[in-house]
Amino acid sequence: MKTNVGGIDKIVRIVIGIALIAWALFGGPVWAWIGVLPLATGLMGWCPAYGLFGMSTCPLQKK
Repeated sequence: MKTNVGGIDKIVRIVIGIALIAWALFGGPVWAWIGVLPLATGLMGWCPAYGLFGMSTCPLQKK
């Protein structure tokens, strides 16, 4: 798996994931557990949807 989630994108995914999980834990709707997905993709640095569409938010690596 090649990293395709970079910098600000990672931070946003982690924050949104934690917020949704916290909402689910404190009486929010069941669907708020979907926050596990952005949290996981932010922590891993890899998003399967980005890979499917050939996208990347990582800065280009110099050779």
